[in-house]
This record gives sequence, structure tokens and C-alpha cells, in this order.
Amino acid sequence: MKQAVDHALEALRTLFPATPLQINEHLSARYGATIYLKREDLSPVRSYKIRGAFNFFRKAIETGARDRTFVCASAGNHAQGFAFVCRHFEVPGVVFMPVTTPQQKIDKTRMFGGEFISIRLVGDFFDQCYQAARDHVNHTGGVMVPPFDHLDIIEGQATVAAEMQAQLPAGIIPDLVILPVGGGGLSAGMTGYLKSVVAPQSFRFCEPEGAPSLKRSLETGAVITLEQVDNFVDGAAVGRIGDLNFAALKGFSTDQVLLLAENAICVTITEMLNVEGVVLEPAGALSITALEAIGREGLEGKTVVAVVSGGNFDFERLPDVKERAMRHACLKKYFILRMAQRPGALKDFLGLLGEEDDIARFEYLKKSARNFGSILIGIETKHPDNFPRLKAAFDQAGLRYQDITDNEILANLVI
Repeated sequence: MKQAVDHALEALRTLFPATPLQINEHLSARYGATIYLKREDLSPVRSYKIRGAFNFFRKAIETGARDRTFVCASAGNHAQGFAFVCRHFEVPGVVFMPVTTPQQKIDKTRMFGGEFISIRLVGDFFDQCYQAARDHVNHTGGVMVPPFDHLDIIEGQATVAAEMQAQLPAGIIPDLVILPVGGGGLSAGMTGYLKSVVAPQSFRFCEPEGAPSLKRSLETGAVITLEQVDNFVDGAAVGRIGDLNFAALKGFSTDQVLLLAENAICVTITEMLNVEGVVLEPAGALSITALEAIGREGLEGKTVVAVVSGGNFDFERLPDVKERAMRHACLKKYFILRMAQRPGALKDFLGLLGEEDDIARFEYLKKSARNFGSILIGIETKHPDNFPRLKAAFDQAGLRYQDITDNEILANLVI
């Protein structure tokens, strides 16, 4: 594999230079480790997906496919890499994308592909979109460019590992390599390339809680299809890991796969934007979020490489990301309160709030012929330990209340 990947990397240099491998001082200081970020968000399409697409096209064209139409299905990043490569090789392409794809990714795909591509929006989830693309290929005789489950794609994604190894200081071998997982092409490629250098137990794989396709497949010993997927982390919201990729990863332990809460990923996105000025999409924030899950005790004194897989973030999503981040950090909570309908009741309630507590949302409609009314209230605070104090004040005042912050069904209706 190494020789083929090195050849693919040499060919890739005609398209763009190596992405940086950077020591992140902020994260290194936090965890007492030397933490490198492999910045795939700085590729021409702001993700590593361009690598696999280029390698697939290169090989297909060499074997006579230039006169055929290329087809792909993607939640965004594979589509952008595909479009960029279509224009590079000047071949026609059709991109199938889920209807739920962020508009920013759709617009960027059009920009990268120009006159060489057309876009079709189909289905709410990636797997529905992927099936539509396969049906199109079967009817038209086009060339399907898979997002992850193909040897040429895996080989292209493995060039991340080849670059990483060349960029590390001489003699340095990472104690941990943290890889985000969606369909598994990046992880299959990188672990395959580095297997003679990095010990198997030194890899960590991270998936969103709402799309644990690798974790569940490892637990059962065979590839499974998830019945339900949370598509918030759209770049990794895959219902079924690739068969070839699972075959490459099935020897790893389930303990090496970290499932990360979507709201925790939001904390990473906002922190990296505010502190480092780095724009990350949810899938691109997975490996950094994994650092918090591992914790300082598991990282201190170690050399760590975390692959930052993408930075195609739609800023229209920022209010939702900030909201999720604050809820995860216990800096914002929502309550339904049962309050007496009498003059002065609201004033009494406000007196329970601390100096650092702020009302972010308040909904109340007084109803006649009732002694009590229900209030929806959102409270922000500066420190999470303020909420236990506030709840104690509610209890002492005899207020009946329900904390609905973590009740996803109820919260989605009212927040």
C-alpha cells in the first residue's frame, strides 16, 4: 500500500501543496501534551475529500473513462472535492446531495465545478441520496465516484498519513493519532499506511453519538446499517460504514472508538472560532472534541496528532451551535415553572436570581379563573455551578419546576 499511496501523493502535488501539520499551543497547554493538528480544513476545498476524488479520477481517466459522465453522492465535502476535480480534468459530473445539505456547501460545490457539473438534491439523508445516484448511474452508464468505500478513494485519503509522517520532526512517533469517522475511508487509509510505524493501540476513532456506525459494527463483528441517524454532524452522519473500510478497521477494539455528543462538538466549534480564529464544521471538530473526552490524564506528556477533517461551516447555523454549546457547558438552562397568579409573584421570582444569572427567554400568558400559571423561562449564567444554587432557591421558595434542558423531545418543541 505504501508505494501506491506515495505515488498518489506525488500526483496530488500537481493539484495543491501539502496541508499544514501545526502544533496547537492552546490545546497543548490545556492537556499538558504536544498536540498537532493536521489541517485538512486548509485544502483547496476545505476538507480532505479532494484527495480521494482526485485519485479516483486520475486512475479512471488513465483507463479510458474520460468520455463518460462522473457521478457522486455527498453531504457536501466529497461533492466539493468531486466538483473541483471535474473542473481540473475538464470532465462532466453530476452531484447528488441530500435536501438537508447546508446551502453554503451547495453554493461552494457549484463554484468549484463551474460549467462541468450539475447538482440534484434528493432525500433527507445521505443514504437516500446515495441510492438515487446509484440508480442514475445504472440508467445512464456513468462512472460512480464513491465517497469512501473504494480502494482508490481509500488510497487517496491515505495521502494524509503520508504527509503527516513526512511533516513530523525526525524520530517523532505519535503516541496517539485521532481520526474522525464517517464512512471510514480516511481511517482505513491512514491506519493502513501507518501500520508499520504507529502501534494499533495508538489510534483513536471518533464518531458523533447520533451516527455510531463503526462502533456498532465493531460491537456486532459485522457491518450493520443504523436504523436512525442524527444528521447534525452532516459530514460524518453515515448510516453504514463502508464494507472495505470496516474490513480494514475490524481488528481495532470498540474501546478505541469514542462517541461524542453533538452538543459537545458545538463547544469545540465555538471555542476554536473564538480562541483560535479557526472555522470548523461539526465533522471537522470531532477529533478536537475527542481530546476532552480522553482528558488530561490520558494525554499528559504525549505526542498527539488530531486530524481536522473539514472547515465548511455554514454561519447561518452559528446561533444553533452557540445554543447547543451553552446547554452542554451548563451555562444555559430551560425551565417550566408553576407560578402563582397574584400581584408580586414575578417580582418575588426575580429576587431568586443571582448576580450572574440572566433571563434569555420568558413566555407567560395569564389565564383567568386559575390560581397558578406555567412559565417557560431560559436562563443564562457565567458559571455552571450557579444552577445548583438557583435550583436550591427554587426549592426553598416552594416553586414547582421542571428542567427541560436535556429533554430533547420537549426542548425541540419549545426552544
